Amino acid sequence: MERFHRYYRLHHLFSARRLPVSRAAIERELECSRATVNRIIDDLRGYGAPIEYLREQNGWRYAPGVAFELPGTWFNASELYALLATQKLLAEAEPGLLDETLAPLKRKIDRILQAEHLGGGEIARRVRILRMAGRGAGPCFNVTTTALVQRKRVKIEYHGRSKGDVTDREISPQRLVHYRDNWYLDAWCHLRKGLRSFALERIRQAKLSARSALNVSESKLDEHFATAYGIFAGTPKQVAVLRFTAERARWVADEQWHPRQAGRFLDDGRYELQVPYSDSRELVMDILRHGPDVEVMAPSELRAVVAGTLRAAGGQYA
Repeated sequence: MERFHRYYRLHHLFSARRLPVSRAAIERELECSRATVNRIIDDLRGYGAPIEYLREQNGWRYAPGVAFELPGTWFNASELYALLATQKLLAEAEPGLLDETLAPLKRKIDRILQAEHLGGGEIARRVRILRMAGRGAGPCFNVTTTALVQRKRVKIEYHGRSKGDVTDREISPQRLVHYRDNWYLDAWCHLRKGLRSFALERIRQAKLSARSALNVSESKLDEHFATAYGIFAGTPKQVAVLRFTAERARWVADEQWHPRQAGRFLDDGRYELQVPYSDSRELVMDILRHGPDVEVMAPSELRAVVAGTLRAAGGQYA
C-alpha cells in the first residue's frame, strides 16, 4: 500500500472515532509494521494533523475540536500546472517579496510535491514550466500590491513603452495580472479618468497614498479588460477570420486564443478560427508566428497589416 493511501486510511480512522485507537488496531488497518505506523504518524503531524497520544488509553486520536483535512494529493493536468506554477512563482519572485508571509505556503507546497505518491519528490525535478521573455516585476511590485490589497491609491511615475513618454499619475489599483510571464496592474487612472493596464516593470517610482482607492465593479472590469484579444482592453471592434492549413489545424484546433472564439473544420481539412479583437498588435504577432500556415481572410485592414509586415520581413533577406 502506498504511503499516501495509508495517510488517508489513518486520517479516516481518526476522523471516524472519538476514542483513541491502539497501535495494534492501526497496524491491522494499515497492514504495516510498528515502525511504519510511527513514521506515518510523524508525517501526518508534519502536515498539521492534530494527533495526540493518550498514555492511559495507550492510543492515538485527533485532538477534539480541531478541524483538519489532508491537502489534496491527486491532480489533473490543470491542477498540477497550477501547483507547480505557484511553486515556481514563489521561488522566482522578486528578492524579499513577501518572504515571511508566503514562506509557510511554499513549505506546504514543497511537502506535497515531495510526497511518495508523486514519485518520491521526482515530479519537482521531472516537470518543467518554461518561462519565456519575462520582464520581471520591476522595483515597485511591493508598493503597488500593498495598495491593491489595502484598497489605497498610489502615485506612480510611469514610463510608457509605446511612446517612450514619462507621466506622473495617481491610480486606484483594481487587479494584478500575470500574463505571458509578465506582470500587469489593471487600475483606474485618475489622470486619464478611465481604466488602464500598466506594465509593472515600467513603473519607475510608486508611493502609497492615504486616500482610499476608487472601486470598479467586477462586471465593469471584465467588460473592459476581458472581452478583447490578449492584454489589450476595450470592447471588441472587429472579428478576425483566420484559416490554417490542414497540417497546422491539428494544433490550432485544440488551442484557445480567446474565450469567445469560434472555430470549424473546412471540407479540405483546413481550420477556420474567428477571434474578436479591439487592438490588432498582439493578434498580428500571434498570426505571424504561424508563417505560411495561416491566411487572414478578414477584415481587410488586418489582412493588409499582416501582408505588409511579411513583405517587410522578407525584404530584410532580399
